[in-house]
Amino acid sequence: MALACEAAGATKAGRDWLALLVLGVLAGAFIAFGAVFMTVVLTGAGDLPFGVARLLAGLVFSLGLILVIVGGAELFTGDSLMILACASRRISVASLARTWTLVYVGNIAGALGTAALVFLAGQHGFGGGAVGKTALAVASTKAALPTVQLFFLAVLCNVLVCLAVWMSFGARSAADKVLVIVPPVAAFVAAGFEHSIANIYLLPYALAIKTWAAPEFWTAIGQDANAYAGLTVGAAFHNIAVATVGNLIGGSLMVGAVYWFLYLRRRP
Repeated sequence: MALACEAAGATKAGRDWLALLVLGVLAGAFIAFGAVFMTVVLTGAGDLPFGVARLLAGLVFSLGLILVIVGGAELFTGDSLMILACASRRISVASLARTWTLVYVGNIAGALGTAALVFLAGQHGFGGGAVGKTALAVASTKAALPTVQLFFLAVLCNVLVCLAVWMSFGARSAADKVLVIVPPVAAFVAAGFEHSIANIYLLPYALAIKTWAAPEFWTAIGQDANAYAGLTVGAAFHNIAVATVGNLIGGSLMVGAVYWFLYLRRRP
């Protein structure tokens, strides 16, 4: 698996900029689809025990990484494992930074584009506005996280994401990949860890609801935008920036670098 992961990193770095960007857009959209699914499933789940609701949310959110790995796309958080190829000198630091940057920009575009489409589709009004209310609640919780807590939640998140990606290198079929992806992804969502790319969908989508939802929506849920005063553009930027750094450290250092040290450092 270490050799396969290293080779994959070299292949990614060798792609032209447009391919990386488009693959990044796809991954951003795929992760957003997982977040859409999660939001719908959490709607009305308040009567369930907390852990059960979180488990269901995690199971359905895993759709996002399944689409990335099986469907084929480039996800910034998973590409943290490219550190193996860099440590083995298969790619340069400049190539690594170039790939990460292009993929991250693509992920942003894909997640934001999906958020815009879902908002324009009026999904926040489904269930008498309950879906939109859930989206606002999820985003508000994320926006309120203190910096240090957010950072470590993001570190832990990408440890699990990268372990899912790592195990997928040992899979022989699409079904095998699905089986190894679901448990780690479900675990990070259930545990409340923070994924930067998912948040690039969840926070702007909730901000769009707060800013542009019709009066009928607010009447339906019995609230107004002032109930979400802590959900601001500044809070969204803070969450995404801190989560991005935490994700990068968790994936590259705590998974990628560790496996390189264990399996590749003494290779002739």
